[in-house]
Amino acid sequence: MDATQLRDFATKYTAAWCSQDAASVAAFFAKDGSLKINTGTASVGRTAITAAAQGFMTAFPDLAVSMDGLTLSGKQAVYRWTLTGRNTGPGGTGNAVRISGYEEWTISPGGLIAESKGHFDEVAYQRQLDASGRGG
Repeated sequence: MDATQLRDFATKYTAAWCSQDAASVAAFFAKDGSLKINTGTASVGRTAITAAAQGFMTAFPDLAVSMDGLTLSGKQAVYRWTLTGRNTGPGGTGNAVRISGYEEWTISPGGLIAESKGHFDEVAYQRQLDASGRGG
């Protein structure tokens, strides 16, 4: 995958995150691909990745993701993003959240994500969720 193809891929991946269709996010992963978010357990396979994406989409019905940057080095890519949304899903706080992070991708021979290691500041995320003061 060259830089132009990767940028097109990442643009479509960003749109999938904004679609409220979690399966469309998982479609960017190889059949046995994995998504790991920070120190959590990796979601392996499209069904598990769909569930992980759905968790964010349910918590943030107005979820919007923007692509902040993209770099490529061989089969490794780094996708930088910003997520915004209001936590109005079931049990949500109602608070607005804006977090930035990145995913380290390993691209499969078939041109899909074989492995994604996602990173964002969980402390800042939790602080925004608890901004009403209910969290301590």
